[in-house]
Amino acid sequence: MSSEEKRAWIYAVIAIGVPVVYFAIILRQVPSTNVADIAYVRPLFTAIGVAVLLNIVATIVAGIASPKEAGKKDERDKQINRFGEYVGFYVMSVLTLVPLGLAMAEFAYFWIANSLYLAFVLAALTSSVVKIVAYRRGL
Repeated sequence: MSSEEKRAWIYAVIAIGVPVVYFAIILRQVPSTNVADIAYVRPLFTAIGVAVLLNIVATIVAGIASPKEAGKKDERDKQINRFGEYVGFYVMSVLTLVPLGLAMAEFAYFWIANSLYLAFVLAALTSSVVKIVAYRRGL
């Protein structure tokens, strides 16, 4: 497994794990609390920060575990990365229509922010899954 494929797996796992914890903490408050009163900003920034930090640490650990592969990219890696990012871009572009629509309909900031975060998460996850499939089955 190339270092770039490992990075795609790391990114996919983090793109699932961190948001699941965040949404479990935040959305359990929705039935009993007015969404305007839910303190979601700090947990959202924390989730983003933790995801970035975990990605950096896990990538470094993966590089230390196989130093011969670390940082090496061939043409196939570049094409797969480009294709995954391309697909992720389109997913993000389509999904950002939801928070845009919520903003236009003047929904609470809670729903706008969380739908935008979910759009980022789904785009990142899609990008990673596309890369993993491309590595496993070919581009």
